[in-house]
Amino acid sequence: MPHRVAVLALDGVMPMDLGIPARVLNEALDPAGARLYSVTTCSLGGRPVRTNEGFRIVVDEDESLLDDADTVVIATQEPGEHLLATGELPTPLAAAFDRIGPGTRIVSLCTSSFLLAAAGLLDGLRATTHWALCERFTRLFPDVEVDPDVLFVDNGRILTAAGGAAGLDLFVHLVRSDHGTAVATSAARRCVVAPWREGGQAQFIEHPVPEEAGRSTSATRQWALTRLAEPLTLRDLARHAHMSERTFTRRFRAEVGTSPLQWLLQSRLTQARTMLESSDLTVARIATLCGFGDPVALRKHFHNHLGLSPQTYRRTHRGPEGAGVDAAAAGTR
Repeated sequence: MPHRVAVLALDGVMPMDLGIPARVLNEALDPAGARLYSVTTCSLGGRPVRTNEGFRIVVDEDESLLDDADTVVIATQEPGEHLLATGELPTPLAAAFDRIGPGTRIVSLCTSSFLLAAAGLLDGLRATTHWALCERFTRLFPDVEVDPDVLFVDNGRILTAAGGAAGLDLFVHLVRSDHGTAVATSAARRCVVAPWREGGQAQFIEHPVPEEAGRSTSATRQWALTRLAEPLTLRDLARHAHMSERTFTRRFRAEVGTSPLQWLLQSRLTQARTMLESSDLTVARIATLCGFGDPVALRKHFHNHLGLSPQTYRRTHRGPEGAGVDAAAAGTR
């Protein structure tokens, strides 16, 4: 049975963002070509929804759709004056949120994170929203840890995206989390979007152009990706970029939104996940090829970042194309 996704459209909704969930999730297919998700849009009372582009959208469902949804998406909308002034949800919307089950996954796009925060769903959690409103968000909701520099934040049950194209990244990420890299990459290819942009990548925030802006860390990142099995250090990366460690770290964080060593860890985890999904290599061999050194370290990082062991991840996300891959041949890569 397809995973049921209910997209809630509210007045002031941004049409492009409203279409993102269905655009990505409808391209996630099982080996027989059947859709893995069923995406339906609803509104309060099933009424037409006023967009921020000067036209209205007619939907077929009302908020009762939220009752049985596996995932609820709050599409990007312009926060109302009442919400921005008080940090409180309008009564009809609060009643709609009450219909969402305790185990239902909830996703907010861009400024809709204000709604989740007003409902108390983000208290004590890390979240993001559009960078231009992060300071206002922090003043309204001091119990939420706001990160203005990331594309999206995944807290497990609740996810928040920074807005615009970050919504595409978040839904590709969801497909990858639910069904593995192969399904996500195929869906991304059909949507003609990047198959992987880590959530920690920086938003495109207006900052002064740094000195010597032409000296990018991109070449060093590409170099490192071909050497993940090696014990790379910050010194190694900075030396390849012909920079001091301090300068390299500053420029790397400005371009990528995270530290060089954290990016290196995420890259190794990504390669390990791909190998678990698509090869018969042992966990020990994968740990070596991805630069973790031993399977204990790999298991530790999998538990810390994904909440499960490598073997459990393999059983959950193994694609049919992974069966029968020759381990010896894969180990020569």
